[in-house]
Amino acid sequence: MNVYTTDKIRNVVLLGHGGAGKTSLSEAMAYLAGITSRMGKVEDGNTLSDFDKEEQKRHISISTSTIPLEWDGHKINLLDTPGFFDFVGEVEEAMSVADAAIIVVSGKAGIEVGTERAWELCEKYKLPRMVFVADMDIDDVSYRQVVQDMTDKYGKKMAPFNLPIRENEKFVGYVNVIQEKGFRWEGKEVVECEVPEYNQANLKLCRDTLIESVAETSEEFMDRYFNGDTFSEAEIRAAVRSNVCDGTIVPIEMGSSTLCQGIYTLLDDIVKYMPSPENRKMAGINTSTNEIFEADFDFSKPKTAFVFKTMIDPFIGKYSLIKVRSGVIKPDDVMYIANKETEVKIGKLYVLQGNKATEVPELHAGDLGALQKLDISTGDTLSTKANPVQYAKMDISTPYTYMRYHAQNKSDIDKIAQSLAKLAAEDQTLKVVNDAENRQTLLYGMGDMHLEVIQSKLLNVYKVAIDLTKPKVAFRETIRKNSDVEYKYKKQTGGHGQYGHVKMRFAPLGDVTKSYEFDQEVVGGAVPKNFFPAVEKGIAESVLRGPLAAYPVVGVKATLYDGSYHPVDSSEMAFKVAASNAFKKGFMDATPVLLEPIVSLKVTVPDTYTGDVMGDLNKRRGRVLGMNPSLTGKQVIEAEVPMMELFGYCTQLRSMTGGSGDFEYEFNRYEQAPSDVQAKEVEARADKVAAANSEE
Repeated sequence: MNVYTTDKIRNVVLLGHGGAGKTSLSEAMAYLAGITSRMGKVEDGNTLSDFDKEEQKRHISISTSTIPLEWDGHKINLLDTPGFFDFVGEVEEAMSVADAAIIVVSGKAGIEVGTERAWELCEKYKLPRMVFVADMDIDDVSYRQVVQDMTDKYGKKMAPFNLPIRENEKFVGYVNVIQEKGFRWEGKEVVECEVPEYNQANLKLCRDTLIESVAETSEEFMDRYFNGDTFSEAEIRAAVRSNVCDGTIVPIEMGSSTLCQGIYTLLDDIVKYMPSPENRKMAGINTSTNEIFEADFDFSKPKTAFVFKTMIDPFIGKYSLIKVRSGVIKPDDVMYIANKETEVKIGKLYVLQGNKATEVPELHAGDLGALQKLDISTGDTLSTKANPVQYAKMDISTPYTYMRYHAQNKSDIDKIAQSLAKLAAEDQTLKVVNDAENRQTLLYGMGDMHLEVIQSKLLNVYKVAIDLTKPKVAFRETIRKNSDVEYKYKKQTGGHGQYGHVKMRFAPLGDVTKSYEFDQEVVGGAVPKNFFPAVEKGIAESVLRGPLAAYPVVGVKATLYDGSYHPVDSSEMAFKVAASNAFKKGFMDATPVLLEPIVSLKVTVPDTYTGDVMGDLNKRRGRVLGMNPSLTGKQVIEAEVPMMELFGYCTQLRSMTGGSGDFEYEFNRYEQAPSDVQAKEVEARADKVAAANSEE
């Protein structure tokens, strides 16, 4: 592949709802650009970008793929992203390095939740965008309806650049709005034709809207517009490019990926109207001077690059995908990683087309490439030691859906840990948490499908099997009343016996952030001072697994006020055992209760779903605290909900809101569990309590 300078590069991300046709569009573009000799199909599992076995099995994109194309003396780096919400982390990685977006809308399905989310992402990252309406070869598709719906939703900035020509219910050509000409497909040729009569009125409307936008780009144009002057095609195109780059116009184009129709025009328009990286600002921090380093994709500045994605394949090894943010990177360059204070020699430079690596002699500022087998991670900044730079990390969504996992085969535990570490290096939204307190290992992801894919990858790629089960909830135990108990531990075996005698009071501490507080009020040396630590140790060990349901104990005050000892048989061990048994008895006498974790939940949904969501939260024993409008025009419902009721919430929320709802939560406090929940939990944990007692 040739070397391209910054002004000849276009980094374009494909966004849209799952199944809208992003991968098919990238396949058609690759075919037209001459990368492939025949177009692959998602259903056949032979597309360039869906190379992973899981993607081929499920017929969906799971990770972002890069497909660099050469077109009209330019390089277009296509980033084909997943449309399913469980893989949003992949989309966010691509957004962090894209300079423009194409939102793919299925002409058959129209605007879907994924379309709206794609638009919101473009707004968040301030990306210029185009809309491509796919599936135009289906006879009952209404392009006009999609344009109307997009205009109703996003305003007059939507500008159709072409209109379909249909004959005998077949998609045979298009009308170019800028040129006011018709074109037909005849075999592989595109032939000019008359604009059909039925297109004339719509063409005039679209053309007028476009000319209005052009007129608004300068005062001179505005004057000419009001004086009734016409604009030349070159003037219109220059003004449109300026408007597309600043987001005041969003072109709408259409075609059929399977028939490769409308794709040639789209590729041309990406080159003509989409911005190159040189138009974008980019700044980092020089870590040695603490000054701002304005990279701005300038090839003449010191070289820096950002690692936006990691790919680890058992067969082809590890690739780190980078975007060069300044300078020109060449093979054998020695780069410095400021946050790790290490240097790496980069060796060869590659560009990846799907999973196929092609060597390149250099990468200019703004270009995307790949480095192989280096000790670098997603989010790292590569710079030089003379000019150490750190760029901000990507904004990646936090995973809130989690499951407990077990190795099916105990001997695989280490291998599973290593495999999960590799998967987590690739996927920023996958988290592995060791919950030592509840003796469980948890897998966090963006949804049930995400965790299912991880489980499947472990089995098929790394040859280890795990089971995913419902996680244990971190209950706590405490007491509500006071108790006063006495326990005498006496054991006589030949020689020295064991003797420890304690009288203790137990009371609620009023502070559930502490496990216990120990105090002594012994008078007259009934229990010698040197045994006080042993008594406290007995309490400290007992609170780890409470007598009610073997959960950790919180908020208990234990006071030793009397007892007795034997000058020969008393020992620290005897007093520890006596204190431990006194605790069990005293705890159960003082009205023990289970405390359950309560989280502060925020659910972001469109207005229409607020009633359904609140009703569902009430069923989950939630307390709705209020509702506030969000910056994206949705409603944020704030509530407090027991942690145990959130299991499976991601799937339920998506089905209730058609995929448009999001949620986040954080631990708030512990609160007494209702009696029915307590009874059920105590019964379920009876064997754990018995096991804890038998260990004594």
